[in-house]
Amino acid sequence: MEAVGFIGLGSMGEPMAAKVLKAGHTLTVYNRTADKARDLVEQGAKLVQSAELAATAGGIVITMVANDRALEDVTLGPGGFGERLGRGGLHLSMATVSPDLSRRLAAWHAERGSHYVAAPVFGRPPAAAAGKLWIMYSGASAAKQRAKPLLNAMGQGVFDFGEDPGAANIVKISGNFLMSCVIESLAEAFTVGEKNGIDRQAMSDMFTQTIFACPLYQSYSPLVAAGPGDKVAFSMHLGLKDVKLMLETAEQAGVPIPFGSVVHDRIVSAIARGRGDKDWIAMSLNVSEDAGLEPKKSSA
Repeated sequence: MEAVGFIGLGSMGEPMAAKVLKAGHTLTVYNRTADKARDLVEQGAKLVQSAELAATAGGIVITMVANDRALEDVTLGPGGFGERLGRGGLHLSMATVSPDLSRRLAAWHAERGSHYVAAPVFGRPPAAAAGKLWIMYSGASAAKQRAKPLLNAMGQGVFDFGEDPGAANIVKISGNFLMSCVIESLAEAFTVGEKNGIDRQAMSDMFTQTIFACPLYQSYSPLVAAGPGDKVAFSMHLGLKDVKLMLETAEQAGVPIPFGSVVHDRIVSAIARGRGDKDWIAMSLNVSEDAGLEPKKSSA
């Protein structure tokens, strides 16, 4: 069993940390909003008041934070855990961040005798609570081997993308880019159907039982057909961050991605219309509005 620090207890981080605790590891947690740690503390976790105190010398720290800046702050900033983690420690970064930052942090840790593994995840909060995340990881082989039991506690499958610490992040932002394209394409197709008198949900039922009978479409199609409710599993602001990461990574590699510009502008438009804090399914509402329709909004 490992001494594990967990930093970032949002809608994904909190259930992921609970799985680590349930697996029998000693867990120390930090979150800017301490109230989010209440359930974990009741289950046996220790709450500390800074990211630095979440680390044990030579132990493991898992980070699940919002973006590059937040990850740099909790690792390298004042009160960050990086120096305290020390020789033999392992930083397991599970958030969606840029591949460039992962490579820089891996080099920074290596200079201090510690290790960095990128291990971002696919799955919404219910999957995290069930330990059913899909996880991709990359980094040094020995560090990945040490991380594997923790990842197995949180996910249903772990995929190895080699030793480049940025590789797993590229796979993750590529997957999120594909999701954004799915939302956009479903919204466009259902809106064409609706304007021709066809029920959106009937279209969704048919597609997800036949030619698109796969998890991603089966998850997103009913939500796009019914319209987003008030629950937020993945906010529009986070979606915009990830599409920007994809555009930046593609540009650095010399790869044009026209669909990236389409979904980027769609999300920017949704945020401009006051939907930045909504689930990113709400980008589909803009498609209806552009077609002169009253947007669908679920009561769920």
